[in-house]
Amino acid sequence: MDAGGSSLNLSASASASSSSSSLTKTKCRFPLQEQLLQRRTSRENLDRFIPNRSAIDFDYVHYMLTEGRKGKENPAVSSPSWEAYRKQLGETFNMNRTRILAFKNKPPTPVDAIPGDFSATAANNSKPAKPRRHIPQVRERTLDAADILDDYYLNLLDWGSSNVLSIALGSTVYLWDASDGATSELVTVDEENGPVTSVKWVPDDRHIAVGFNNSDVQLWDSTANRLVARQSHVGSLDWNNHILTTGGMDGQIINNDVRVRAHIVETYRGHHQEVCGLKRSASGQQLACGGNYNLLHIWDRSMASSNAPTQWFHRLEYHTAGIKALAWCPFQGKLLTSGGGGGDRCIKFWNTHTGACLNSVDTGSQVCALLWNKNERELLSCHGFTQNQLTLWKYPSMVKIAELTGHTHPEFFLWLRVWMDVQSHLQQVMKLSDSGMCSALLKWQNLHQRRILSHLLV
Repeated sequence: MDAGGSSLNLSASASASSSSSSLTKTKCRFPLQEQLLQRRTSRENLDRFIPNRSAIDFDYVHYMLTEGRKGKENPAVSSPSWEAYRKQLGETFNMNRTRILAFKNKPPTPVDAIPGDFSATAANNSKPAKPRRHIPQVRERTLDAADILDDYYLNLLDWGSSNVLSIALGSTVYLWDASDGATSELVTVDEENGPVTSVKWVPDDRHIAVGFNNSDVQLWDSTANRLVARQSHVGSLDWNNHILTTGGMDGQIINNDVRVRAHIVETYRGHHQEVCGLKRSASGQQLACGGNYNLLHIWDRSMASSNAPTQWFHRLEYHTAGIKALAWCPFQGKLLTSGGGGGDRCIKFWNTHTGACLNSVDTGSQVCALLWNKNERELLSCHGFTQNQLTLWKYPSMVKIAELTGHTHPEFFLWLRVWMDVQSHLQQVMKLSDSGMCSALLKWQNLHQRRILSHLLV
């Protein structure tokens, strides 16, 4: 019995071993068949051309097979506005899909890594949205200046950092102290030398440069009301510490060291007509010069010298009118903005390292002056003909934030500019920007025929 049982077990064991061996051979011989046999659910048994019904949006399928076909059968009923509406609606509800059958499963639902309680707490502790600042459309104070000349090219107002406003009325220069409202007369010239065509404070806020119609520029001490120095045949001025850069009607640009008697240090020759505007970069390394014949030159101290008087760094010819509005960006050292006259009306942005024009914006009016906001990425532009507007732009999108209109002469924009400067000094006049949009003075540079227009750059 035991012997028979032992033989039976051995036989069964041998049989099992034989079947196992054959199954192993089968697995090794047909691995794809084994993979197909091991699938347990119908969802996994999908061919590449058999759709997965559980992942199909049957509402969308029904719409595409019924309503979508109706729209194609009646194309004349739709209008451009209706087509635009349908396109926007399709993008919103993801109805612009071309496939209506799903050949793969839906993606798994994402798991929120932050619990709801924590996310709600974080939302409550987040900073509130910055309120949109209000920009008033009216000025808060006006000074009577009936004798101010109505000339687009003149620079008759300048605001010093010591809170004193210089005003040129005819042949007389007045000083108005904003702290106490006191007014004093600085200088009056005869009709042969007058009228006064420009005034500009020196960075020390003690001396002021006065330009006259006879091409003379005089330097006055405002505290003592006396003449300090005089220079002739100067078109525009630009200060860089003790170096006074002058541009004349002959197109020459001269660097003068005011500390020595032989004051001429360097002479640049690149313009063939009068120099309309000068603006030096904050580092003092580069100087932008706008001419009255559509040319903008960039001079670099490392290249331009008396030994190479015509070696400008860049010569830019994209404007189609005279260029007198220049402004260096305070947060990008190699970014310069320039504004063209009535035949151009554009604000252009330049990379002064490469000389490339980065952007050009048509403002609709001649650009008189430009001012960057140091605290916000904003640009203020002052305009003359045709609209006489003052526009605040968001940089770099150049979207209009605010626009003040209603003036009829460019000199009124000069007054408006002054009150904007007051906002940064006194916080009492025109609050055009709560963010300190006018923390720097709006500099004007002007030159026309025989008039001398001073231009100071800090």
